[in-house]
Amino acid sequence: MAFWCYILRCADGKYYTGHTDDLDRRIAEHHVGGYCKFTSRRRPVELVWAADFPTRIEAIEAEVRVGGWSRAKKEALIAGDWNRVSFYARPPRERVSTSLDTNGSGY
Repeated sequence: MAFWCYILRCADGKYYTGHTDDLDRRIAEHHVGGYCKFTSRRRPVELVWAADFPTRIEAIEAEVRVGGWSRAKKEALIAGDWNRVSFYARPPRERVSTSLDTNGSGY
């Protein structure tokens, strides 16, 4: 049995991170509303990232870890840009920008 960690993009642009053992059912519940206070007020939602794990514990650990990430780091994960994920994993003061017109983000 697979377990999933997933990210939804809500209608207001916010991200929701969750975990489940049935991704299709859980996404359908988010679409209907009433199962999750956060997403029920922000419908429609769109599944933008998901990863499967062999155990529920690993899926929950991923949910907690990813849920605590910054918006920029989540967007890098969604885009599959591992260089940006790594960049945002460092504290802001340690991020070296190579951009000439930098705003401090490096991207």
